[in-house]
Amino acid sequence: MKTTLCVLTLNEIDSIKVVMPQVDSKLFDQILVIDGGSTDGTIDWCKQQGYEVYVQKQRGLRSAYLEALPHIRGDVMITFSPDGNSVAAVLPDLVKEMQKGYDMIIVSRYLGNAKSEDDSLITRFGNWMFTTLINVVHGGNYTDAMVMYRAYKKSLFQQLKLTDTKIFSVPEKLFFTKVSIEPLLSIRAARAKLKVTEIPGDEPKRIGGERKLQIIRWGLTFMYQIFAEAFTNKSRLKA
Repeated sequence: MKTTLCVLTLNEIDSIKVVMPQVDSKLFDQILVIDGGSTDGTIDWCKQQGYEVYVQKQRGLRSAYLEALPHIRGDVMITFSPDGNSVAAVLPDLVKEMQKGYDMIIVSRYLGNAKSEDDSLITRFGNWMFTTLINVVHGGNYTDAMVMYRAYKKSLFQQLKLTDTKIFSVPEKLFFTKVSIEPLLSIRAARAKLKVTEIPGDEPKRIGGERKLQIIRWGLTFMYQIFAEAFTNKSRLKA
């Protein structure tokens, strides 16, 4: 299997200079920087380092994934944040474990001795609540269903119908926001009984950039998705 490291950036110039030198490029068949339109020099720096860069046209992480899909050459993609939250030292374990045939591996901030230094009381409770709901409603076995840092087969976008915008567009219009795919990916992987596991990984405080969290709007959207998915037909998610 070929593996692509997807590096998601938006004005990360301070952190990316610290984080990316810690990444062992030999682990990957492709490193693709997917940029949301940085204006602080992030794009130029990445190109100077020889990284392949795709600049998305629409805002939001979901748009970043969907627009970049045709440019991702790996069978497996690892979504990685260079703002300091994703620890590069975990990458060898992710690559090694995916070679065992898993459909998805999540780097959990709450498994074993792992911890998040970027959590507040509100975000920690929210992560616990949504993860618990996904486990109870959809039969998951997660400790961290929400985190971006994970590896999964690129084919899951088609298998789990993540390119279908309806389950996103309705709540996004209701709550005036844009959300990423991770909660829905966790939900549908659980419903489809895919081979999924977690490995522990700390989440340090971010080094630079702005936190883009919209607690109330994202929370309402995720709640909508969790319960709306309970009424969908599981059979359409089978390979």
